[in-house]
Amino acid sequence: MVDYTTPVTTAFEMQRATIEQSQKALEQTVSFQQNVNEALIDSLDTQESAQRRSVELSKTAFHSYLDAVEATVPGMTGTIDELRATVDEQYDFLLENHAEVFDNVESEMVEGVEAYDEMTEDYVAAVDEQVGMLVEAHEELESQSVEVAEQFGDQLEEVQEQVEEIQEQVEEVQAQAADAVEA
Repeated sequence: MVDYTTPVTTAFEMQRATIEQSQKALEQTVSFQQNVNEALIDSLDTQESAQRRSVELSKTAFHSYLDAVEATVPGMTGTIDELRATVDEQYDFLLENHAEVFDNVESEMVEGVEAYDEMTEDYVAAVDEQVGMLVEAHEELESQSVEVAEQFGDQLEEVQEQVEEIQEQVEEVQAQAADAVEA
């Protein structure tokens, strides 16, 4: 007996493997995005620190410039002191706003990432459920297709047997006819 179900079973197994691989790829993509989001939030402190150092370095450079002016231009001490106080005031204001902006950005990003994580968690759960239902229906379709293939194979074998019987009968009739013609 010829097995007519192997190609059908193989095709269904390949389809299911593709479905399951696609589902895993989706889950890995979501996981990767979550890792990227976490890394971005984690990097905010480093960015804030680097920018703060840059602002402080600029302040130090400006103070060095004022020191140089004060040393080279006599009688400017009062004006330089006032200018230095104004510069310090402006840099302090800048640094305070800088810290506030980074706190707000970090807070908003954390909220956004939490919302994204929650949404993708729900999405992945819904996809998992749908894929489960799809695989279940797919297995049922495979079962029905295998049954049909088996029935087709059985019917084909019956037809082949009938054709062979008819060929044998034709050969017998031909042999009898040949014998009758010779006699």
